[in-house]
Amino acid sequence: MATLERMSAQMGKTVFQGAGVALVTPMYPDLRINYSMLDQMIDRQLTGHTDAIVVVGTSGEGSTLTDEEHCEVVEHTVRRVNHRIPVIAGVGSNNTSHAVELSKGAARAGADALLHVTPYYNKASQRGLVQHFNACANATDLPVILYNIPSRTGVNIQPETYLALCENDRIVGVKEASGNFSQMATIAALCGDRLDIYSGNDDQTLPALALGAKGIISVLSNLAPSVMHSICQSFFDGDVARSRELQLQYTNLMQALFMDVNPIPVKQALCMMGMDVGPCRPPLCAMEKHDIEKLWSVLQQYCLSGNVHLFEGQSARCVGM
Repeated sequence: MATLERMSAQMGKTVFQGAGVALVTPMYPDLRINYSMLDQMIDRQLTGHTDAIVVVGTSGEGSTLTDEEHCEVVEHTVRRVNHRIPVIAGVGSNNTSHAVELSKGAARAGADALLHVTPYYNKASQRGLVQHFNACANATDLPVILYNIPSRTGVNIQPETYLALCENDRIVGVKEASGNFSQMATIAALCGDRLDIYSGNDDQTLPALALGAKGIISVLSNLAPSVMHSICQSFFDGDVARSRELQLQYTNLMQALFMDVNPIPVKQALCMMGMDVGPCRPPLCAMEKHDIEKLWSVLQQYCLSGNVHLFEGQSARCVGM
């Protein structure tokens, strides 16, 4: 596994290439953060060849953590990873000054890069987005990856806005989760190598790579880090057939992890696999019983269900999230 220094020398401003995991934040039943399980999750990612770890983002429930918890999770992850792969901290907010403070906190905690989601609910104009992201990027010396997910935020970053934003040398990439390949192609054509693109949707990884994406920020990597790494690495190695084979083989599982609001299904799935990552914090709540049964069935198809009974024993706390 390459050191950060070697990766930096090889790829310039690129934060990572390959599959980065959008890591869940494990919780105890009383909703305190379970740092012991977090260590297990991180170690599993490292042995599974994950190329980067994104913490306290959407999958990491960053929006329901306190600012103190937010920084603690970043710092804990940085210590555990110990410079083996990049640690990227989700620091987005719909309040620019709060996003700036979260950015500074993550920088102090040792993060290698920052992930900034579009301001939600406020629905800023494109001009407002440029001002917001520039203020956040200028708050630290860390590279920034933007995060465009209009289905959750209610606002889309337009391709021309990306072109304006990549004038800022600290803004180096985007997690593009709009699901719009025409938009992704336009961004790539406009910005070229000034802005790295990462797919934000597991089931669109290979098509994004074909458009020049550097990789994926993945939910499925929580369950199967080596699979997502291999989809990307096979493509980079020129074995597109193998990349396509894996993409199609795991599409059903990728889609099953979004049968409810992320990260509810992925935390449920991890519990079914014997990794007690606990519940989500409110307002996210338990999956419906029929969806739990569907998810269990999918995991069994991929031999990921472990030895945990669906409604009894260790998994009961997770099933009743």
